[in-house]
Amino acid sequence: MKKTLLCTASVAVATALFATACGSETTTTSADAVVVADAWVKASDTGMTGAFAEIENTGSDDVHIVGASSPSSASTELHEMVSAEGTSMVMQEMGDGLVVPAGTTHTLAPGGDHLMLMDLAEPLRPGSTVSFTLEFADGSTEEFTAQVRDFAGAQEEYVPADGAAHDG
Repeated sequence: MKKTLLCTASVAVATALFATACGSETTTTSADAVVVADAWVKASDTGMTGAFAEIENTGSDDVHIVGASSPSSASTELHEMVSAEGTSMVMQEMGDGLVVPAGTTHTLAPGGDHLMLMDLAEPLRPGSTVSFTLEFADGSTEEFTAQVRDFAGAQEEYVPADGAAHDG
């Protein structure tokens, strides 16, 4: 009887050790640490428009967003507002993407950092939703949806890489 108990105990210990060892090899991605909340898009019939949200990094490491995409536009860019000579503020694509430090929330808002949907595939009407995918430097992705809303603001000037200004 002692021998049976010893074997049963040994199997239980071995199983626990194996489970612990396997669990320690689990890696988390940037997408695992990100929570997107309060996402919305400015309604628009054609051209381009902005998307806004709260991006929370719940992890212990910084996350680096290097791109975004949406089936609602031909291209989606990470944009920032910058001072330009002779004008107050203009928007432009972020050259190196967006870093969200560990344990912080980064706000994408009108007049500030935002996602820019370029060459809309179809009109974006209030009350509908738009799907997005954020792409991270580690290769992971995070999908979210944003509600389309009427919004009269966010009429910033856009200066693309070619230097020609466009209204957004």
